[in-house]
Formats: sequence, C-alpha cells, structure tokens
Amino acid sequence: MSTEEFEELARNAPRLVRLEFIRGRVQVKPVPDGNHQTIVMWLLKQCMRQRPDLELYGEQGLKVEAYRNGRARADAVLVPEEHLVGRGDWIDPTGVLMAVEVTSHDRDTDARDRLEKPEGYAQAGIPVYLLIDRENLSVVVHAEPEGGKYRAITARPFGAVIDLPEPVKVTLETERLKEYADWA
Repeated sequence: MSTEEFEELARNAPRLVRLEFIRGRVQVKPVPDGNHQTIVMWLLKQCMRQRPDLELYGEQGLKVEAYRNGRARADAVLVPEEHLVGRGDWIDPTGVLMAVEVTSHDRDTDARDRLEKPEGYAQAGIPVYLLIDRENLSVVVHAEPEGGKYRAITARPFGAVIDLPEPVKVTLETERLKEYADWA
C-alpha cells in the first residue's frame, strides 16, 4: 500500500478507529480511554504553565518518512505557537519539538510505543520523545536524536520530578500520574 492510499483510507475511517502506517503495515491504534485523555490534559496544563509560547496538540498525524514512508499518529505533539496553521492531517515533523505517547491497554503497545515509535521519531529528527508508560508506572524521556536513534534515554517512576531537555525545557512533577495509571 502506498502512503497516498493509506492517507485516503485513514481519512475515510470511522471516528472510532485511529489508523497508523508503520513499517509498511496498517495498524489500528486503540481509541484512548478516559485516563489516557486525562494524562494528555495533565501534560497540556504543565506545558501551558511553563511554556505559553508552545502548543500541545493531541492526536496529530506525523509523516515519518524514514520510517518506511510511515504515518504515525502521536498522542500529542509540542510545537511552536501556530505551527500547525495551514498544515494537513499528516504534518512534516520539522519544527515538532516533542512527540508524546501514553501506553494503552492493548497487546501492541510494547512494540509500538517502546520500540517502533522511538525509532521513527528519532529518524524524523524530533528532539524529544516522551513516553508515559502506565504499565511500568514510569516516564521515559528520549532525547538527542542521532543516526536514527535517541542517544539519551532517562526513565523515572511516577512520582518523580523530571526535567524535559532543550528545546522543551519543562519540568514535570509526576505524582498525579499515579492516580491515572489504572493498569490492572
């Protein structure tokens, strides 16, 4: 399937389905549950307080071309103010400062959020990849993309304070995430 065919399929998919095109395969990403959405809102508030010059958008499609002409739908992206004006459903990652994923309750979360997404985002040159891992009760910050990989990876348990590096420069107090983990 070509990326053009995928984009057409994704554009016409029912709202109950979120599609991605990763490693040459169409993947169905789970629709976020309430706690998942609450975590994204928690992060939005943190970013707005500390970096009002930036905007955090949920459910943004990204062109991750080096990732097998892929299309990834990030749970959120942090970009400069008005960066998305005039752009389509699937944006070029240039200018995206941070991609965010929150783990979901599905069998593909390990491969998708912990392996494939960091690789794709690093290859796309996104400076920071933030993984909020509800299963492992941790926040993982990937930074310094080089050669298709992130050179710096920092993991902290929920409850810790973690500083997101340049160009994000936001400090996350993650105690509240314990309330939103809900992993059985």
